[in-house]
Amino acid sequence: MGELTASLAHELNQPLAAVVTNGSACLRWLDRGEPNLEEAMSAVRRMIRDADRAADVIAHVRAMLRSSGVEKVWLDVTGVIREVLVLAQPEIQRHRIVMREALAEDLPPVWGDRVQLQQVLLNLIVNGVEAMADVEGRDRALAIRSEHGKVDQGPGVLVSVQDAGVGVAPENLDRLFDAFYSTKSDGLGLGLSISRSIIQRHGGRLWATANEVPGTTFQFVLPA
Repeated sequence: MGELTASLAHELNQPLAAVVTNGSACLRWLDRGEPNLEEAMSAVRRMIRDADRAADVIAHVRAMLRSSGVEKVWLDVTGVIREVLVLAQPEIQRHRIVMREALAEDLPPVWGDRVQLQQVLLNLIVNGVEAMADVEGRDRALAIRSEHGKVDQGPGVLVSVQDAGVGVAPENLDRLFDAFYSTKSDGLGLGLSISRSIIQRHGGRLWATANEVPGTTFQFVLPA
């Protein structure tokens, strides 16, 4: 029950924080001599989108507690990545991140739950953004790639998220996925643990490697 409560706190914090950020932006656009209604409306639309995202998380938890399972469908992983990049855009802009995308368009579909895979991708992207928060003197570059992969000698889809942050000591790479282990002072240490369990439930694998240059790369592969 404690892990479930912490998981909810972790997964709801991102969309709710985005609602507050966009609400503040809306007020700033309206509180002008000549209110900018177009920008204010855009902020309100983002608030609705993020509130819907929080509602999706709650709905999935309720479905799990009712033992009704998850809603798996055939998914285009590249399309899911693009959806998540829209969700993460405020954080990407706020931290002045340079995005580098290499997204394959010819990937086979995977059988999965859209909201859960969005949750994994959003966690990896936000972690990469936060890992570069203190980087100075070089690009804060986040590279995301989707390509063909292999799962147990069968076809799969491989996704990687590479940051240029401070990096992680090699001996601590696998500990990143332990519940309640965090390299952030205010972290719950559950995001990567939950992400790995989601990928495993989808028949895949999630792991981390240290870059030759500064930073860390997270990769997961799903059966196609």
